[in-house]
Amino acid sequence: MLFEVLQDELNTRAAQGLLRYRRELQGAQGTCVTVEGKSILSFSSNDYLGLANHPQLIAALQTGTQQVGLGAGASHLVSGHFSVHDELEHALAEFVGKPAALLFSSGYLANLGAVQALVGRNDRIFADKLNHASLNDAMLLSRAQVHRYRHNDMAHLAQLLRQPNSGRKLVITDAVFSMDGDLALLPELLALCEQHDAWLLVDDAHGFGILGEQGRGSLFHHRDSSGLASPRIIYMATLGKAAGVSGAFIAAEQVVIDTLVQNARSYIYTTASPPALSCAVLASLRLLQKEEWRRTQLWKLVAQLRAGLAGLPWELMYSDTPIQPLLVGNNNVAVALSEGLRTRGIWVPAIRPPTVPQGTARLRISLSAAHSEQDVAQLISALHELAH
Repeated sequence: MLFEVLQDELNTRAAQGLLRYRRELQGAQGTCVTVEGKSILSFSSNDYLGLANHPQLIAALQTGTQQVGLGAGASHLVSGHFSVHDELEHALAEFVGKPAALLFSSGYLANLGAVQALVGRNDRIFADKLNHASLNDAMLLSRAQVHRYRHNDMAHLAQLLRQPNSGRKLVITDAVFSMDGDLALLPELLALCEQHDAWLLVDDAHGFGILGEQGRGSLFHHRDSSGLASPRIIYMATLGKAAGVSGAFIAAEQVVIDTLVQNARSYIYTTASPPALSCAVLASLRLLQKEEWRRTQLWKLVAQLRAGLAGLPWELMYSDTPIQPLLVGNNNVAVALSEGLRTRGIWVPAIRPPTVPQGTARLRISLSAAHSEQDVAQLISALHELAH
């Protein structure tokens, strides 16, 4: 009976066009990948700068493995904190302009640890309704009072912040919203945090490496606003997207980082990431700083795609980032469109509820600096063909 209930639930998801599948890759990540034995042009990866298979990162990982081995062997607070972990934390803090940084094994764990360590039962969290699932789970597990404001609606957030209450206040937001590709209004959010004595936790998973000078992230995208250097900002970024490796970090004031070391359960009770990965991330940081052509190529491809998809029956949502969502609406139509592209040798995933709101199923087109103009032209042609 228990298993029948599970199967019924899966059958219902399938009927609604919501059943998810894993696709098996053979070989390395890239713009052209081998999926289940077939070569396919991929617009499905968050490898925005094409670094996931970069020879310098691979060489750094190989050298690091020879020097410090593979596994860390323990959590950071037991015996798993290596000198290269420490070197990377200092490098990341300097790169994003914060006093200190702390490594986590993933962005999900970083958000869980930071939110739960900083607020609790007597505190309040204010969250954008389109935040990533990791932020949503973190705020629920923190047991703080949760207030969700309408997406990028500063008037609604201000109204919520004005409600009288004691305890700490934490505003949390994606910097780049992962399914829409639009940007948080960070200067306005910070101004409200200053006015109402709140922290601002910024999840820059999809902005780090591509936005701002040298790819330093969303805070530097708004560098003309001096308020974005505020100590109120707690900054999270991941290292498995534009940086091409794995893991995540929190950067903040030293007292915040010290608090996370003592109280962030997802840091304390997790085996440290393999130290050799830190060697690879250090190599990635060097490339981020010196190879501006990757970001230039990325923005050129974004402009090409947006111009080429004009006139389609589906709305290309506004985005100045490599995330270009094509709004379809119906779940089954989105899946059929994705499969139509697959038959033409192109991989673009269909994103459906609950990842996105009901009625907003879409194709999530992800561009990479490693794509060519010919790659993008092939996608444009295929989508126009399917539209007719």
